[in-house]
Amino acid sequence: MARLRIQDHLLTQATWTPSPHVSPRADWADIELVVLHCISLPEGVYGQGMPERLFLGTLDTKEHPTFSDLAGVEVSAHLLILREGSMQQFVRFDQQAWHAGMSTWRGRAACNQFSIGIELEGCVNDAFTKAQHQTLIEVLHVLLEHYPGIDVGNIVGHQEIAPGRKQDPGPNLDWPGLLRQCAAVAHTDAL
Repeated sequence: MARLRIQDHLLTQATWTPSPHVSPRADWADIELVVLHCISLPEGVYGQGMPERLFLGTLDTKEHPTFSDLAGVEVSAHLLILREGSMQQFVRFDQQAWHAGMSTWRGRAACNQFSIGIELEGCVNDAFTKAQHQTLIEVLHVLLEHYPGIDVGNIVGHQEIAPGRKQDPGPNLDWPGLLRQCAAVAHTDAL
């Protein structure tokens, strides 16, 4: 893959599919948090395009019995990383995606206002693929370079900003390896 770049708050290598579930940010320079999630619809089923349709507001909630609680839900993410490592971007980074819900980070509520939400195609009980892990690292590197308010300590899972309510991305994400690789790049860039 060519080195990732951000141009006009879009990843140049991601497929751009704008979601209607978006709000303006007061100031994109306020971005200081990256929230990692996982999603599959139905749970544990991959490659069917259901998460994409959810983020675009086109999911037929009658299509599967487990979708009934999604009727009327308006949700999005900035980025979805699929199992094979490809990326789809739904919201520009300078806008708010609707990914965090009721959330708090370091005493600050409403995390959508100051965060970037990244969904990994997967579920809490399944391992993520090597391709997803590699793409995620590359995405985090470019976000750390492009948005000065983000540092390695502000890369968190959904469970950290909505404890008791959310569990994703779950125990199968290699947090130590991920953060170590991000910290190494942040240190190298600072030299």
